[in-house]
Amino acid sequence: MELLHTIYLIAITAEAMSGAIMGMRRGMDLFGICLLGTVTALGGGTARDVLLGHYPVGWIAHPEYLTFTIGAAIVTGFIARHLHHLRMVFLLVDGLGLVAFTVIGCDVAMGMGAHPSIVVLAGVITGIFGGLMRDVLCNQVPMVLQRELYATVALFTGVFYVGMLWLEINTTLATLTALGSGFLFRVLAMTFHWKLPDFNGKEIRGLD
Repeated sequence: MELLHTIYLIAITAEAMSGAIMGMRRGMDLFGICLLGTVTALGGGTARDVLLGHYPVGWIAHPEYLTFTIGAAIVTGFIARHLHHLRMVFLLVDGLGLVAFTVIGCDVAMGMGAHPSIVVLAGVITGIFGGLMRDVLCNQVPMVLQRELYATVALFTGVFYVGMLWLEINTTLATLTALGSGFLFRVLAMTFHWKLPDFNGKEIRGLD
């Protein structure tokens, strides 16, 4: 589907940018920025393809995807220093990549005839795994494991997308609606600081 291919190119560019920004914040050199951008952009799709047995892996079948990610990382390295409020830019492009990858992951799994629950799970893995690897390489607790609504946004987007297709809504409309709704959910969660309950251990210290 042409729309999903266009969205995929936008998504890997956005995620490569988010990885490059994170690398710059950690003081990495150009190689580190490119590596981190590529891992962030292509890691989720790679994990999904391996788990589903979907071969060849996307970036191996289409080496030009590496060009997109490396190019986006390099460009970000040159322009990011001129951007103010770098953290907000990072969060916005990461949120865009999150919901776009989720929809794409769902579409790949549906194309393989997977059960709807696996379709949603494939979408979530595609959405979050690249960011998880990025954060691990940067030696910080992954965003997906913190209280921020991150995996929750991917889950919402995946369920919403699959649900609309189950209701036989036009695929293009379902795709755009899921993308817009998921991204809006992520932005609202960041704006109003919506978080999941945390378990910091205070309640069980008296049991020692």
